Amino acid sequence: MADTTEKNTATPDDTIFGKIIRGEIKTEFLYKDDKCVAFKDINPVAPIHILIVPIKFITQISEAKEEDEKLLGHLLLVAKKVAEDQKLDKGYRLVINNGKEGQQSVYHLHIHLIGGKQLSWPPC
Repeated sequence: MADTTEKNTATPDDTIFGKIIRGEIKTEFLYKDDKCVAFKDINPVAPIHILIVPIKFITQISEAKEEDEKLLGHLLLVAKKVAEDQKLDKGYRLVINNGKEGQQSVYHLHIHLIGGKQLSWPPC
């Protein structure tokens, strides 16, 4: 796989999320529509750890454009729906990592939905 540790080096063809969206890597979608997908993280940090990934390729949140405003809102509403489906009524956390210092490891924008236990603060 290509080295995608720096900003803007990823392409939709070389990220794991692109391969999942295209069906090249099989996974069970917990949610899917024409704008995004949601599936379990393979390295969970909590009992429930789900990724919400837009189908449109955006490397990271800092690269989102004004034209992406509706999509970004949609991702948050999908995260809320998935949290409800997972019965996370006691609370959960949404995380978007951005860039190297933000610990972004896959350069395809995604939201982490984390819950199912008491989370600590601060998260660092």
